Amino acid sequence: MSTADLSISVVIPALNEQEELEHALRSARAEGVERIVVDGGSVDGTAETARSLNAERVLRSAPGRALQMNAGYRAASGDVIVFLHADSWLEAGWLACLRGALQDPCVVGGAFALRFASRRWVYRFLEFGAWLRVRLGGPPYGDQALFIRRAELDARGGIPGVPIFEDLDLVRIIRGSGRLVSLPVPVCTSPRRYEARGPLRTWMRNTLALLAYLIGLDRERVARWYRRGLER
Repeated sequence: MSTADLSISVVIPALNEQEELEHALRSARAEGVERIVVDGGSVDGTAETARSLNAERVLRSAPGRALQMNAGYRAASGDVIVFLHADSWLEAGWLACLRGALQDPCVVGGAFALRFASRRWVYRFLEFGAWLRVRLGGPPYGDQALFIRRAELDARGGIPGVPIFEDLDLVRIIRGSGRLVSLPVPVCTSPRRYEARGPLRTWMRNTLALLAYLIGLDRERVARWYRRGLER
């Protein structure tokens, strides 16, 4: 099968994302691309907005990004699954770049470059940090729109229903099955979560969470710590 024949499914987990969802859905609209919104119990009309924007599928699942990602993957028809955050959007040229990377049969999956929708200098620092992390062999995060060949997820039984670090688990699946690539085309993400708690403070919290993952701390405990920080 040539890469032109590969079908693509973009899975968008969402929870109360009515205001942000339009960018994500419109950016992923393309011939041969299936867009699946998985709503985790929103009360703001997220699911209705997804239907009004002509998402190919709108599903409901229990809340939790891992659970929503897994539900979307299992409902998807694509040969390749792209996991896109609801407050992020793919930039022009993403589909051609993705198909080009997948011409190499050794490529199992990967991620896009990170760009924040802000002109503040601190976000250029964070973008460089994300680039450098991946360049040095570290994992890309979920806000970089991770993608994977469906066959590899099938072989691994899907995405485990973990409380945190589902994106890092996905990276491990990719690297354990073949080659992970970092694409030059960016995925643009809203800085709202960083703005709410401060960009550098949020970056430090994410870095500490990554270290917790790498040394194998209990995920439930780390998830509680991480969410307490988000609620402050």
